[in-house]
Amino acid sequence: MKSIQRRLSLGLISGLLIAGLVVGQVSIWLFENGLQRYLESGLQNDSENLLIALSRTPQGLQLDERRISPAYQRPFSGHYFSIAFGDTHWRSRSLWDAQLPRPNHPGLDRTLEPGPDGQMLLVLNSNYQRFGQTVSITVAQDYTPIRKSFQQVQRVGLGIWVVALIVILLLQRVTVRTALRPLETARKQIIQLQAGQRSQLDEKVPQELEPLVTQINHLLIHTEDNLKRSRNAVGNLGHALKTPLAVLFSLAKDPRLAAYPQIQSTLSEQLEYIQQRMSRELNRARLAGDALPGAHFEADAELPGLMATLGMIYGKHIELKCNVPSGLHMPWDREDMLELLGNLLDNACKWADSEVELRILQRGNEFEIEVQDDGPGIPETERDQVFSRGTRLDEQTSGHGLGLGIVRDVIEAWGGEMQLSTGALGGLSVLIKLQVRLR
Repeated sequence: MKSIQRRLSLGLISGLLIAGLVVGQVSIWLFENGLQRYLESGLQNDSENLLIALSRTPQGLQLDERRISPAYQRPFSGHYFSIAFGDTHWRSRSLWDAQLPRPNHPGLDRTLEPGPDGQMLLVLNSNYQRFGQTVSITVAQDYTPIRKSFQQVQRVGLGIWVVALIVILLLQRVTVRTALRPLETARKQIIQLQAGQRSQLDEKVPQELEPLVTQINHLLIHTEDNLKRSRNAVGNLGHALKTPLAVLFSLAKDPRLAAYPQIQSTLSEQLEYIQQRMSRELNRARLAGDALPGAHFEADAELPGLMATLGMIYGKHIELKCNVPSGLHMPWDREDMLELLGNLLDNACKWADSEVELRILQRGNEFEIEVQDDGPGIPETERDQVFSRGTRLDEQTSGHGLGLGIVRDVIEAWGGEMQLSTGALGGLSVLIKLQVRLR
């Protein structure tokens, strides 16, 4: 789709071109028509003077040349006349041996007639009654200099109009950019929303954008409320299922089933599978996916509590190292990030001999999270099972099973990458790469 600025520019250019052509042509037509009326008045005056110059003498009807303008005496002067009085005809000396075209009707001939020496003539034909007879007087004036002046004016006007058009387009470009600047501001604010740096758009915008910004803010609030309700519902569902599962686990350990060891073993295995499957699916259901606007994880505020909790669970024989830059801000949902880091660190602590290390590094819009331990790790031949389609980690033993399965679900929801390798401590190293999605 073409840009708004380009559309406005094309519309303005088209409008100015059409308006310029129409106004220019109409203006030239009106000016030329007025000029011809003015010249017609002069030709009419010359025609009347020629009529007065006709006088009757003893030698007959004569044309008094003393009353004729000198312009009619100079050859090709641009001023010409022709008089027809019965069988008598007079021509101006300026015609030399050329003939003056005579219009078919009285009045000014709007069509320019060819004249001597390549001239274009504006011709006026008038009929009078003189001495009881009709006198036909035709006067003409060279219109070529005026036409050339018109053409020069047109060229100058066209140049001025082109310059004005360029200036108007430049001003329009600046005006449109200034007018669209609030949209660029809104775009940057949306990027900040995605990065977790704000929770809503600034409502101090031009009047035209107020409905859009208000609707977006309402949508953000509605989305956040829906997520909170969904998470509460999932949590309530989990609590509601825990009690029946606990009852079933108790029944599976009933001494009365000791006589049926196979049934008791199968029942316990299936209940364990249901519990793991339910735990994983509930965790998948509560994931936020992409970071909600305003969602963020403050490492300085959240990691000390998480580390302290793990230290209380696994005792002092596990040394927890945290290599995280001070003031680290991650634009993802706090609950999801705690879920991810908690499962990674818990999995590492279960398998570690004495040391677990958490490292988080930021490179522009990309974050790297690495958790490694000094435990036995996972054989390279079995690592691919973590990512194989159809392999369910929650069906494996605890430790590198369910925990990594939940982590993988979180990473998939965020569009990240997870790699398993042997770390510097000798055990399993889980490397996660997350990228902030800026659209």
